Amino acid sequence: MTNEIQQPKPYDLVGSPVLVGGIGNGFEATLQFRIHEGHDEVSGHFNVGGGTGEHGQFQLAIDVSNAAFALDRLFVEIFEESAQDGSEINKVIVPVIYGPRIVPGYIGYRLYEVQPGDTLSAIANAHYGDPARFPDIVRANPLVIDNPNLIFPGQELKIPIGV
Repeated sequence: MTNEIQQPKPYDLVGSPVLVGGIGNGFEATLQFRIHEGHDEVSGHFNVGGGTGEHGQFQLAIDVSNAAFALDRLFVEIFEESAQDGSEINKVIVPVIYGPRIVPGYIGYRLYEVQPGDTLSAIANAHYGDPARFPDIVRANPLVIDNPNLIFPGQELKIPIGV
């Protein structure tokens, strides 16, 4: 194991700060981070372990509130810069969903288990008071909802909540 992101998990709903945790190893105990979506990024570096060849745990709270993200989907990257040529090596990438792009004032999400007879419009109406907000639920659940017209009892949906 070189580097591992244990939090967030793939396609987790995240806010700002993005909380990143894992285990890493880098040249002279230094790793880089980047959170991006192809249009804007937040990046920096941090220390982990005691030196080259030593693994250590890390926890980061990365403020992305000033980034001008244009997409819901972000990528969290942890990597080492090669001492030989500066290239990015031992890179780990986790895709996440950025809640503040979906609902204003994003603070978290509720879990909802789809019941027989449910529709996304009815779920949106129950949680937001507006059936037309069902696309917010679709955007927050890209691995669960392939077709907004087809949801199934037992599916667990993340309902993003804002203030």
